[in-house]
Amino acid sequence: MPPVRRSLVRVLPLLLSALLAGCGAPAPRDGAERDIREAVADWSRTPPERLAGIPLEGWAYEVSAVRRDGAGATVRAELRYRLSGYDPAAAGSAREVRLTRDAGRWHVTGDRAAPGALPQLWDQGPVTVVRGAHALVLGVGQETGTLSAIAAEADRAVPAASAAWPGPWAGRAVVLVPGSLERMAELLGRPAAEYRGMGAVTTGRVGAAPAPADRVVVNPQGWAELSPAGRGVILTHEVTHVATRSATTATTPLWLSEGFADWAAYRGTPATPEQAAPALARAVRRGEVPGGLPRTEDFAFGGDPEALARAYEGAWLACRLIAGRRGEAALVDLYGRAGREPWPVAVRGALGVDPDALTKDWQEALRAELR
Repeated sequence: MPPVRRSLVRVLPLLLSALLAGCGAPAPRDGAERDIREAVADWSRTPPERLAGIPLEGWAYEVSAVRRDGAGATVRAELRYRLSGYDPAAAGSAREVRLTRDAGRWHVTGDRAAPGALPQLWDQGPVTVVRGAHALVLGVGQETGTLSAIAAEADRAVPAASAAWPGPWAGRAVVLVPGSLERMAELLGRPAAEYRGMGAVTTGRVGAAPAPADRVVVNPQGWAELSPAGRGVILTHEVTHVATRSATTATTPLWLSEGFADWAAYRGTPATPEQAAPALARAVRRGEVPGGLPRTEDFAFGGDPEALARAYEGAWLACRLIAGRRGEAALVDLYGRAGREPWPVAVRGALGVDPDALTKDWQEALRAELR
């Protein structure tokens, strides 16, 4: 009897492993599903001809689900691609691909953003491509002259961002210009009202690794209302967010991220605190010096525009103060440390003071410069 028990002890784990392996194995695919997947693979080997002007590489659709309905089928897939020479990491897009069966074969008949997913710019219409020295501008429903002017502005913004931020980044920018504010909102998946009056925004995710495929998205209505100087400030601000993205994490104070981008944008310009911080200047003259550096909630859109302006202006003046008194290298060091160290440790390490002392210095500077 003992030999029999030993045999069972050896056999039972093998049976259990086989059962577990069977439970984890994917269900077998029937012939029709295989044909559908092969049809999508054949169709997606090269980008569509209408995108030929866009420098795409690594174009691939990874099918995750197939749903058949008679002679039709719907496929859920993840599109992966890079813009050659611009994207340090692949961009992703959830897609829904439609197929029909004709003469015994499956054919792709449609491709769009999956329900709940953000569309690509080319989903909104034919794309016009303009290349600059440091930027790639993609537009839908825009005159080539308008896109060329934006490319020229981006070509000035990229070197300005690089001069302010010596950390590693691609040194190139991708700018999307949709046909309207509403189309911009579609690309970003937010209500159009949130972007009304804004010139541009950046799409990248904070703290992503490797650095994501950031896009600067222009609001054509807000852009048209800006002065030439304003356009330069706005675009340099957004490109600086692209440059600093890999060093920005959830621990980076929002005032430092926004203030640094504004500091880079105004750096080298003759803008004075009185000119560039009018809302905060009005508050200081009323005796309303902020009790602390701007909080994350102070940057929320949709509320009091004066309060929002004061938050941005205060953040810029804080970064300007640090760079002016302790040097630009200290400001850059603080930014890098803030993304990887607790805030008090970052401030002491980069500036040699505690956070309270930094706040007091900033408040005194506001009183002196905006009185």
